[in-house]
Amino acid sequence: MSKLILFNKPFGVLCQFTGEAGKQTLAEFIPVPGVYAAGRLDADSEGLLVLTDDGLLQKRIADPQHKLPKTYVVQVEGCADEVALARLRAGGLDLGDFVTKPCEARLIDEPAWLWPRHPPIRERKSIPTSWVEIVLREGKNRQVRRMTAKVGFPTLRLIRARIGEWTLEGLSPGNWQETSAPTSKPLSRGGRNSC
Repeated sequence: MSKLILFNKPFGVLCQFTGEAGKQTLAEFIPVPGVYAAGRLDADSEGLLVLTDDGLLQKRIADPQHKLPKTYVVQVEGCADEVALARLRAGGLDLGDFVTKPCEARLIDEPAWLWPRHPPIRERKSIPTSWVEIVLREGKNRQVRRMTAKVGFPTLRLIRARIGEWTLEGLSPGNWQETSAPTSKPLSRGGRNSC
């Protein structure tokens, strides 16, 4: 039977089991041999990472061809507006090495389940922040960060909260659990930001 592990990757951790000196890797958190990440998160991104020992399942989760939705909760600099959200949703953003496909994007309140980040994001008293939920069915290098910057709202904090049916529910940063059945509870409800 295949192993399937859900891990809440903390900020600063590399999505690999070996790495550079002074950098935290998955090996410091997951003492399970033979599993590999199905997809990646940058070191400065947080949240859900799925690991498995099944190569076919790993490909199905990571490959955009299978259209498995990935949900990100993103804190951006400034008050994201409907014009920016419409540009994200429409697709067609030219990010240099590729053009984005349509996605889902909506304003949300800061999630009640969110943990403090260590170190905290830099905050400027004169510039407000807002939260956006983005659902992609593709996954290019630093795509969410590049998309929000392209529409004028740089990403300050990025958390992957869902991959397909699997969520972060019940997982604090640095913790993992083995699973075989996905969950399907909603992550967040739309709401108003402080902007």
